[in-house]
Amino acid sequence: MDAASTTVSQMAVRDLGRLDYRAAWNVQLETHAAVAEGRSPPTLLLVEHPPVITFGKKGGRQNLLTDPAFLEAQGFSLYDIERGGDVTYHGPGQLVGYPILPIGRLVRSYLRNLEAVMVQVLATYGVVGEGSPGYAGVWVGDEKVVAIGVAIKRNVSFHGFAMNVSTDLTHFSHIVPCGIQDRGVTSLQKLLGRPVTLAEVKPKLIRAFADTFQIDLLAESDVAR
Repeated sequence: MDAASTTVSQMAVRDLGRLDYRAAWNVQLETHAAVAEGRSPPTLLLVEHPPVITFGKKGGRQNLLTDPAFLEAQGFSLYDIERGGDVTYHGPGQLVGYPILPIGRLVRSYLRNLEAVMVQVLATYGVVGEGSPGYAGVWVGDEKVVAIGVAIKRNVSFHGFAMNVSTDLTHFSHIVPCGIQDRGVTSLQKLLGRPVTLAEVKPKLIRAFADTFQIDLLAESDVAR
């Protein structure tokens, strides 16, 4: 998304650490309202969630392979939410980002640029990722390493992306990820064959986001209030 696509020149970055999905969802909605009303600058929220399965606008309950009561007993939460797409999983070792950004009607361009951010991050590790026609997200071969699902309200984006960094991939066995039957999932750690932390990836992601969207990303403490 080139600079002419929006009037945004700066964006705050807020790291929520590890946070329950419901609490982070509330932060998203509060931040979205503040950005849409001009009370806060556009903001990139970064977060890591405890195990949670979410269902998008397409539903996806038919792609849940494990009894919900069993999952909840194992510590999983389940939510129906307003993002696009089908069912997905979030959990420890996954870097989740929620860009709260005025994008107008440039949804397709916005999605392609989110993919470009992730491709750039992977490239810093020597991993070749790419988008796949007809499917949102970023793939390495036939395995998805980044899921993307967004919502737009009042011309401002929310929800966003989830990069599998050191995610427990066995947790995806409870679902058909994004409703796609014939493809799998992977993680950066699996691809590299070595431990990778979210702390290592975050600055690379922030730099790639700034480069791709041609905006300055500021730490929350640097944003005038």
